[in-house]
Amino acid sequence: MSLEDAEVIRRRAEAFLANAQHLIEINEWDLAVFNLEQYCQLILKYKLLIKSGSYPRTYSLRGLIRELAKISPSLQTFIDDEANLHYIARLEEAYIASRYFPYSYEEKETRSLQKFVIEKFKPLVDEIL
Repeated sequence: MSLEDAEVIRRRAEAFLANAQHLIEINEWDLAVFNLEQYCQLILKYKLLIKSGSYPRTYSLRGLIRELAKISPSLQTFIDDEANLHYIARLEEAYIASRYFPYSYEEKETRSLQKFVIEKFKPLVDEIL
């Protein structure tokens, strides 16, 4: 893929994050969590594409983080931490639950996932140049 393709992925990831913020403002918890997951997935794929020229065809955030950790080892400690891993797993579940299960997210858990993404996940991923 080209750098232009990578930029499309990055812009789309940022749009998912902005959309998640908007959906939280209008109390659309389920879609907000799905958008948070999509942001995480796409920004990881973007970083992998920039750093290695490709990314694995997976939807697993843990798998993408492990792959990127081969290039940027600081990410491995991120998922080795049990609290962080809990949030990553919850976001991964959102991808599946939003499509296949009648699961509804509540405000508190949505805001908790949003806080994790904004305060922990995003800064760590943004450090990867």
